[in-house]
Amino acid sequence: MRRRITIILPDLNIGGAERVSVDLSRQFLQSGYDVDFALMNKFGEFLQDVPLGAQVVDLKVRQLRNLVAPLARYLKMRRPDAVLVNLWPLTAATVLVARAIGSGGTRVVTVDHATLSIQYRNWGLLNWLALRASLGAIYPLAHARVAVSVGVAEDISRLGCFQLKPIEVVNNPVTLADASPKDREDAERAWEGWTGPRIISVGKLKRVKNHALLIKAFKQVVIHADARMLILGDGELRAATEQIVRDEGLSGKVLLPGSRRKPRALYESADLFVLSSDSEGLGNVLIEALACGLPVVSTDCRSGPREILDNGRYGALTPVGDADALARAMLDSLSKTHDRDALRRRAADFSPEIAAEKYLRILFPDEHGAPPKREIVCAA
Repeated sequence: MRRRITIILPDLNIGGAERVSVDLSRQFLQSGYDVDFALMNKFGEFLQDVPLGAQVVDLKVRQLRNLVAPLARYLKMRRPDAVLVNLWPLTAATVLVARAIGSGGTRVVTVDHATLSIQYRNWGLLNWLALRASLGAIYPLAHARVAVSVGVAEDISRLGCFQLKPIEVVNNPVTLADASPKDREDAERAWEGWTGPRIISVGKLKRVKNHALLIKAFKQVVIHADARMLILGDGELRAATEQIVRDEGLSGKVLLPGSRRKPRALYESADLFVLSSDSEGLGNVLIEALACGLPVVSTDCRSGPREILDNGRYGALTPVGDADALARAMLDSLSKTHDRDALRRRAADFSPEIAAEKYLRILFPDEHGAPPKREIVCAA
């Protein structure tokens, strides 16, 4: 009988964790496993990318506090052999539900994609206490814990004061669907006819991405180079971002075409990729840009960019929050000739095949061999 892996997420809307989960599901199916997606809400553009053979289960839960009964019913009915649950606090809630119903035959593995201490630092004292308490008391009850970068693992270790329980690091896999002629036409429309230097950034319009910094840096760039910048993404700060563009006098030079499920053509149409985040879990978009041979400039934020770019070998790193340094690095990169094949080879280090094998070793150590042990030191 084929073993079943369940991937648990809030939904399949456009996002890094969601895209990664779809890519992993394809690899798990090819390796001979059954795959379920158990979603709090059956929603999101990536639903159409779920591979043939994977099942999507709608738990029909809008708020986390209502998760217990639907998730318990699912686990009792489907009895998955392993659960891969993504994104705190859904991770902690799933561990508790699995323990409460005594699903001893199901191996539960948590996956965190963000630097939680930064992501939740402004959410108030109660959320902060809940975060630290759940990491310290609930995460050790999981069969394994995964972080997508060394920085995220160290952050979880500090927050939860882990001394005995290991945290495995598995970098996110990245794949980009091939661009169709229609995708390329859409990409050119997005640039609104501009054929000069093109700069692109990809990410949700939210505070941690710090698009305000990016726009201020770009304002300095256009003093020296007539260029256009396209910010691909949508989110809660769209209206605020549009206002910053107007306030900086960059209307028509900073383009905001929304999000795209298949962004390859837009990467390939650009001359430079820039990430301006205050923090990242890993920074999947950096890998996507490298996979397209696109030169990269990134803030040296916690955590991920330094790991991906190998301490600046594959792209420039600038101090977080420094618009002047970011602008200088953008201008410098636009003026250079880059080894684009080397960038593509670096992206290949983050292939789905590599990530899936690492996950299978964690999910089924009896079949694939346990991953090497990592000693985590509590950092107070």
